[in-house]
Amino acid sequence: MDDKISLIAQKIAEGGKNVVFTGAGISTESGIPDYRSKGGIWDKFQPVYFDEFMSSKKARIEYWWRKAELYPDLVKAKPNPAHMSIARLYEMGLIESVITQNIDGLHQEAGLPDEKVIELHGNTCRIRCMSCGKISSIHEAQNRIEAGDLAPECECGGYLKPDTISFGQAMPREEVERATELSRNCDFFMVVGSTLLVQPAALMPNYAIQHGAFLAIINLSETPFDKMCDVLIRGKAGEVLPKIVKCMC
Repeated sequence: MDDKISLIAQKIAEGGKNVVFTGAGISTESGIPDYRSKGGIWDKFQPVYFDEFMSSKKARIEYWWRKAELYPDLVKAKPNPAHMSIARLYEMGLIESVITQNIDGLHQEAGLPDEKVIELHGNTCRIRCMSCGKISSIHEAQNRIEAGDLAPECECGGYLKPDTISFGQAMPREEVERATELSRNCDFFMVVGSTLLVQPAALMPNYAIQHGAFLAIINLSETPFDKMCDVLIRGKAGEVLPKIVKCMC
């Protein structure tokens, strides 16, 4: 593994356009449950589709009850050594942007500027009014739910919803376009903690290798790109990433 870590560090140090792509595997190490694995969120709950949320108060109550169940894990979660290592690489001027499938905001909490994190699936810490677009905090919504407001609404009468992408909801066009452009123009693309199964996010490493980028994958389980990447490390992000940073210092 040491040779692989050294090679990744060498490629990052070459000073090209370096992009990091992260998935649930980086945040599970911070105590955030994932969705697809056994015992994950979808094992416990059937997803509420977007059209159900918008058309049924019963569905909105169910949706918010689930969010309230997950709230304690979200509040307790802090950036782990993998998040901090990526932030350190950015501080060193070696990372151009992070593309993430995660909705927890831990990259920003670790020190990355908002504009350097492309959130393909949104951010659960932000609450958006589906009518007027006003943004508020998840903490405000949680307080309302605990006070008995089981499907909170905006003062304008619109439905409040975490600013994340639900099943049946359109992907954020601007974020997908930015991620696609970065992937197609990078020199180095590093996947951390993603099985690369969810579209269109999983297209990003494909765009990168089609345009000649060096592809590194750090993940505990298999991905469809394992045989196409230049370096594959089966390991925990929080153990591997700090070693890469140490090689840079």
